[in-house]
Amino acid sequence: MTDSLDSLRDQIDALDQQLQTLLNRRAELAHAVADVKRREDSNPVFYRPEREAQVLQRIKERNQGPIDGEAMARLFREVMSICLALEQPMRVAFLGPEGTFTQQAAIKHFGHAVESVPLGAIDEVFREVEAGAAHYGVVPVENSTEGMVSHTLDTFMSSSLKICGEVELRIHHHLLAGLHTRRDKVTRVYSHQQTLAQCRQWLDAHLPTVERIPVSSNAEAARRLRDEWNALAIAGDMAAELYGLERVQSNIEDRPDNTTRFLVIGRQDTPPSGRDKTSMLVTGKNRPGLLSDMLLPFREQGVNLTRLESRPSRTANWSYVFFIDCEGHKEDPLLKSVLEKLEGDGNTIRILGSYPKAVL
Repeated sequence: MTDSLDSLRDQIDALDQQLQTLLNRRAELAHAVADVKRREDSNPVFYRPEREAQVLQRIKERNQGPIDGEAMARLFREVMSICLALEQPMRVAFLGPEGTFTQQAAIKHFGHAVESVPLGAIDEVFREVEAGAAHYGVVPVENSTEGMVSHTLDTFMSSSLKICGEVELRIHHHLLAGLHTRRDKVTRVYSHQQTLAQCRQWLDAHLPTVERIPVSSNAEAARRLRDEWNALAIAGDMAAELYGLERVQSNIEDRPDNTTRFLVIGRQDTPPSGRDKTSMLVTGKNRPGLLSDMLLPFREQGVNLTRLESRPSRTANWSYVFFIDCEGHKEDPLLKSVLEKLEGDGNTIRILGSYPKAVL
């Protein structure tokens, strides 16, 4: 048994050495790619969302186990993140503070090798990217149970930024206690208002008399427990780890499939990846049948809509802008035909971005 175990360990050590050599070789090639880009372009683009999506998708498709395909892709996500940092250190702004689900989404998409910058509001994330102080930003756009994040949609109406990626994150909420919490004396629970809504049934059943206090973020809820003895917080894994909190109860969200979608915003367009979405703003003169006429070209060309939302246009009372998400890239022939028909009917279209569908 000992000889067999020693032999297996020797094989693992040999493979580790091979992996280390290959990873460093990959890093050298990343350096070479950066050199070529700098020679060919005075303002090179190092992060290519469509290229990374294609690589990660191929990794999942060709994986044969025993490592799960999703886990294998996450592993390569970190390798790619480290190699990209050797080409260009990346600065990514996100809706903070530290420990939020938005930070978790940013790390899921870009890996741990980026510098993540917490900001206090969604419009601040947009401004940071617009000013060039951050390469990209990550903002929440919709939750599977609570719907759209209206502030994100409204900010797009006045921003020139492009959507260049999306992140889907399964949301698990935990009931947390601090070091000084007296659990038999709890009178309040802190969390973001959306989180309180997503855990309403559990709270009604288990903490019906405890006051629910909404705060700016789940991370802020976790932070407050450092100074209070009669409160609990609802937050995720990252906030619990950051503030050293203990789980009282795990996964208290009412729906186990609770998922939030985040958008990655930047300053450049993204070429097709082969599995894309397009987001756009469409406005038209108010008339009977306006919405029906807008949707008809999508049906005629067989382009699938994934989201339709309306927001006040801010230009006149009872005038609206339609946010439309659909499958396909703006350069795809079918979608180009849809856009031409919409414009031909007198509508105004602004493409917010064509970008790869979430891979991880």
